[in-house]
Order: sequence, then structure tokens, then C-alpha cells
Amino acid sequence: MTRIDAKFAALKAEGKKAFVAYVMAGDPDYATSLELIKGLPDAGVDIIEMGLPFTDPMADGETIQLAGQRALEAGQTLQKTLDMAAEFRKSDVKTPIVLMGYYNPIFNRGVETFLKDAKTAGIDGLIVVDLPPEEDDELCIPAQKAGLNFIRLATPTTDDKRLPMVLQNTSGFVYYVSITGITGSAEASAVDVAPEVTRIKSQTELPLIVGFGIKTPEAAQSIASVADGCVVGSAIVAELAKGRAVADVLAFVRSLADGAHRA
Repeated sequence: MTRIDAKFAALKAEGKKAFVAYVMAGDPDYATSLELIKGLPDAGVDIIEMGLPFTDPMADGETIQLAGQRALEAGQTLQKTLDMAAEFRKSDVKTPIVLMGYYNPIFNRGVETFLKDAKTAGIDGLIVVDLPPEEDDELCIPAQKAGLNFIRLATPTTDDKRLPMVLQNTSGFVYYVSITGITGSAEASAVDVAPEVTRIKSQTELPLIVGFGIKTPEAAQSIASVADGCVVGSAIVAELAKGRAVADVLAFVRSLADGAHRA
């Protein structure tokens, strides 16, 4: 059982929904980013998604793209991102960390080396948005053999014919993208999401977490009420981009987490 599996089991026992927070590793710099990540659990975050900065983030909107650029310009690398996870683990051995990004940096490092290093650093799961199920032998299956969850995205365009392939080797949870498009581009609607959640959950026992388009505590509560939890990323990254103090960003995160936990 991974930390992700254990977290969902604990939340289920408590009758609570999960709140997942995405932050870009190294944005706006290593020290600030690490301070923010270390503060997320106390702000109510159940699972941390650490974005791995990449030069061509095709699934991300402007907010996340700019965060990645800031991180890269500040010298963030894959190694520094793993170092950040390892540093976090010195004071927190329970909160799951999911590394979210693109395949190129992993490929450049070498899959076997990367998986060993990620496991050692305390990473629990991977979301690699540009590797489809047809490429599962490339990273997904080796990751699961190494003890890491491989989390797949389902979208509004994932029809019933495609869905079984998406779910086939997925573990940890299923990430449902609530809108068609890039991150931060529209607002999620529980009315639209609920039937899709029901459809997907009829084909898997995995928890289903909804992300994209959630910007307020009210939206977090609304979306979490029809799923097993929700993810907020762009709204948190946007607060950091305004130059707000880490404490103020964490207060915003707390409000979102409270919303999700009220669902």
C-alpha cells in the first residue's frame, strides 16, 4: 500500500473528501517553494502535487506556464525537484507527493535511474500528461513495479470505448479533468461533472479526483461533493505569482481545503 492508498483509506474511514494542491516546484525560487510545500499539510492539504517545470508544457495554461518559466529561470531542475521532496520527507513521512509533469526530463535522466531516485526521494506517484496508455511499457508499468502509483487523466472526451484503456494500468486515483482545454482556462461545474464521475466510477474502484477550473472554496466544496475530492492548482499558483507572502498563500490554500472538506 502506497502513501496515496493509505491516505484515501483514512479519508474514507473519516467520511471526508480529499483536497489535493498543485504547486510548481521551484516557483518563484527553491527556498520559497520549499517553504510553501512544507506548509501545505498544516493548511489542510491531503495530497501534494509537485509540478516538474518543463520548457513546453502543452497541457497547461498561462498561469502554470509562467510558473514553470520562473522556476527554470531560477535554476530548478529535475534533481532539485527530487531534492525538494527529500527535504520535505525529513519532517513529513505521511503526506503523499505526486510528481506531475512531462516525459522528456524523465526520459533524459533514464527511466530506471529516475524511478530509483524518485522512490528514494519520497515520491509516491506520477502524473505524466504526455504518455498515453499505448506507451504504458515506457514508464507506467516500470513505475508500478518500483512501488509508485501511476495516475491517469480522464477527460470529457474520454468516451466509453477509450475509458477501459485509460483505467487499465492506473493506480492511486483517477484524475478527472473537468473541462476541455488547458489548466486555468474555465470554471468547473458540478452539474456537468457529476454524470461523468458516475460514469467513470462505474468502471473502477479507484478514488476519482476532479481538477481544472476550481478557483474558490465554494467551487472546491461543490466539486468535491460529487467526487472523492478535488485538485486546485492554477488558483494557488496565481496567488504566489502576485508576490504574496507564503503565509498568505497558505491561508488561501486553507480556505480551499476547508471547502473541500465540508463536502
